Amino acid sequence: MSKKKVKTIAFYLPQFHTIPENDEAYGKGFTEWVNTKKAKPLFDGQYQPRTPLNENYYCLLDEGVMEKQIKLAKENGVYGFCYYHYWFKNGKKLLEKPIEKMLQDPSLDMPFCLCWANENWSKRWDGGDNGIIVSQDYGDEEDLKRHVDYLCQFFKDSRYIKKDGKPILLIYKLDLIPNLEKTLSIIRKRVKKNGFPGVEIIGQYPKFYLEKNNLQLLDGYVQFQPRFIQEQLMADSHSGIVNAIKRIMIKLGLRMVGRKIRKIFVKSYRDDYEKKLEIRDYDADWNQILNYKVKDPTLYAGAFVDWDNTPRNVNGLVYTAASPEKFEKYMKLLLEKVKKEYKTEYIFINAWNEWAEGAYLEPDEKYGYAYLHALKRVMESQN
Repeated sequence: MSKKKVKTIAFYLPQFHTIPENDEAYGKGFTEWVNTKKAKPLFDGQYQPRTPLNENYYCLLDEGVMEKQIKLAKENGVYGFCYYHYWFKNGKKLLEKPIEKMLQDPSLDMPFCLCWANENWSKRWDGGDNGIIVSQDYGDEEDLKRHVDYLCQFFKDSRYIKKDGKPILLIYKLDLIPNLEKTLSIIRKRVKKNGFPGVEIIGQYPKFYLEKNNLQLLDGYVQFQPRFIQEQLMADSHSGIVNAIKRIMIKLGLRMVGRKIRKIFVKSYRDDYEKKLEIRDYDADWNQILNYKVKDPTLYAGAFVDWDNTPRNVNGLVYTAASPEKFEKYMKLLLEKVKKEYKTEYIFINAWNEWAEGAYLEPDEKYGYAYLHALKRVMESQN
């Protein structure tokens, strides 16, 4: 087995403090806890609502909250946080205070990186256009340069996670960016102008990766779980039909028509999927993650703690049969797989605190610290 040291990076949601835009859209005082508290079980055995241990409904702007999170994470096998970052046209930012606090306070001793969540700020949580609060208009070239200069403040921090001196920047949905090749080129040139040897641009959302669009533009790709494996299984299950349509259309000289039919077919499936509650088996999808054939040397492994996003949308997705014991077993196997099969060294975990999606490592009333302690044992096993 390889001697490389594998490290975990947990995705971190900053929506645990109020902002005017959310107050106006949802009602005064809205944070992620509002959705978490109001959740109800939709079927027997569903674990809802999910309550933080000792009802710790924290505000990230309160003194000592981020310090305690960092201490807890580091003690239990989390190497770093990947903070979601929200930037819109003309330099408009949302939920920026936690990461700016991180930058301004060197005592917050935690490696970190940023993920640009480059979608509309809307009432629909999968990035659709329903109920747009702030539109993701990418602005002009000067606006993009201002954005990169803002990011470089974080990149220059000694705690920022880098590869060969290059800061790691995740981008959530690359397929949403117009003029992608030009945009990424501007980002790279501007980062170099700020004194770095380059930037590692890493994709996150699986649709872009699985459709093989412009992957050569990227430096890496995260298996954002469980979405990555869900999309992979969906692509596999429909590949026969889609490829048959494609072959027929090519023979008829109607290649472009075939592509349009494929898009309609996939869109119809996704629309139907979004209109109903889906229940998936935790063990089955974790086994798919572990059986995934790694062919891309730039791929970063992903893991998920659990998933249930019905607090945000009753037509959501719920995993059954999750437990800290299973999480520990699967994480141990994934760690071994990363050492053997992946060229990259990080496992991105979904998530530190996605409470309204049921994806969190933080302690809750049902399991206490069990998920965190499970992760600690796994990561210590490689010492």
